[in-house]
Amino acid sequence: MTSPSVIYSIEMGRLVFLFASSLLLMVAATTVSAAIVEHSFNVQNLTVNRLCNRHVITAANGRLPGPSIRAREGDTLIIHVFNKSPYNLTIHWHGIHQMLSAWADGPDMITQCPIRPGNKYTYKFKIIKQEGTFWWHSHTSTLRATLYGAIIIRPRAGSSYPFPKPYREVPILLGEWWNGNVVDMANQALAHGTGPNISDAYTINGWPGDLYPCSQNQMYKLKVKQGKTYLLRITNAAVDNNLFYKIANHKMIVVAVDARYTNPYVTDVLVVASGQTIDVLLTADQPIGSYYMAARAYASAAGLEFDSTTTRGVIVYEGAPSWTSRTPLMPVLPAFNDTPTAHKFSTSLTALVGGPHWEPVPLKVDHKMFVTIGMALDVCPSNTTCQGPPVGAKLSASMNNVSFVPPSSLSLLQAFFFNVRGVYTTDFPVKPPAQFDYTNPSINGDLPLLYAPKGTRITKLKFNTTVEMVMQNTAIIGAENHPMHLHGFDFHVLAQGFGNFNPATDTLKYNLFNPQIRHTIGVPVGGWAVIRFVANNPGVWFMHCHFDGHLPIGLATAFVVENGPTPETTLPPPPVDLPQC
Repeated sequence: MTSPSVIYSIEMGRLVFLFASSLLLMVAATTVSAAIVEHSFNVQNLTVNRLCNRHVITAANGRLPGPSIRAREGDTLIIHVFNKSPYNLTIHWHGIHQMLSAWADGPDMITQCPIRPGNKYTYKFKIIKQEGTFWWHSHTSTLRATLYGAIIIRPRAGSSYPFPKPYREVPILLGEWWNGNVVDMANQALAHGTGPNISDAYTINGWPGDLYPCSQNQMYKLKVKQGKTYLLRITNAAVDNNLFYKIANHKMIVVAVDARYTNPYVTDVLVVASGQTIDVLLTADQPIGSYYMAARAYASAAGLEFDSTTTRGVIVYEGAPSWTSRTPLMPVLPAFNDTPTAHKFSTSLTALVGGPHWEPVPLKVDHKMFVTIGMALDVCPSNTTCQGPPVGAKLSASMNNVSFVPPSSLSLLQAFFFNVRGVYTTDFPVKPPAQFDYTNPSINGDLPLLYAPKGTRITKLKFNTTVEMVMQNTAIIGAENHPMHLHGFDFHVLAQGFGNFNPATDTLKYNLFNPQIRHTIGVPVGGWAVIRFVANNPGVWFMHCHFDGHLPIGLATAFVVENGPTPETTLPPPPVDLPQC
């Protein structure tokens, strides 16, 4: 059990932090200069042994996961990416706002053309008013299955966390593994109009764990000292699954989500949507021994096949017998479809008001959107065999009945900056073309609702526009918890619920005082979520489902944010080495 003194220390630490924060910031600003943090990523084939076979994967610097990036708030990051792989690729710095550096954001054909094999590109950006756990990953095809790593941004020197300093910080990256070429499998699924291939394993820091064949010695191990507190920086880097995560006999204290500080929340289970990060304090307060940590899918879609395996690592206390000689304790994980547990966790988190980089909820809304999100169908091209579901059609996805198609000859950001016409239109609808009983499965008998037109229709916003978006899940083809990720901004999560959003009653549930702040939200299965953000970052910003199986079939859109009135709010020209299509 978590020691009451630890929780008390967190609360006292918060009070002390809030009392002294302004003084510390002034001291830091006047005495500490920011640094330049530079890395080189050599992306190429790597042969690894997993699940009894040798596999060739795409990796950075010969590692899985790839190298971690560590910096402080205010630092400038310069990352040289050399593409020595056989695939086009880009790198996205997940959760980093890229304030006035949209050219470095990374989504393929949104802010840049891909880096071709044999070429390179240098990403350069400054960390502005952000700290916490982020991550980087490929934003091309399904390469991020093996091409990803952690980004740890600590407070400026002289500043501190709004909780007691941990003994050690530990990145925990939850991943997903396929016994096969992930690019070939994704291309095959797109060609046949089917869903993505089911993975063969989940991983913790690249290792599947001893429940899988030939993996007894391929398990992540964390050594701890009894009585010490550790900051676990947990990222769900899985490609197509939300995950439950537990540690046997240990409580965790959530202190941040998506690199935004929260009020301390004590729990024994985490629900981490694909793309999300969660920071927890773990105190080694149990008898000396070994304890499994474990993760497996939260699979919300009824009747849909999924990877039902479990990955696990082991926490070994200093002085404990070898964990191989005495079986570690195993946590009891929730059922795969335990939506009540997932919803309780996701709705219990609140922002740390007055903490570092906290922002109040904007109360005046300039642009309201009601956006349906979910699956759809596409017509099977002639002379093509499509395998559905249903057979004879192609699986698709849409937002407000628009199935997003990225441009092919020029990125959206280039088209916006250079005012190139014909690449996109700015008529993305603020509401669906028809109202219907969104979460009622009987809508699948209404064929016109199932087929979503393709298009590159996006939303244009004036600088500093406050946007409120209701994301309404639909039951078309099947309801599912969709992890929706917004580039370029964080948003306040005002409310979440099940069924159809009712503005007469559900707006009364808005938390306008301390809602959690995120960049990725799992929209509840058969339900809705309301977010609000200020568009104060000029550029083109992608919004999409973070399941890679849903992104290429259209579950996405984008925002074009115009320049502000001053040079400090104007997007600069692209770097000279920006890849060309």
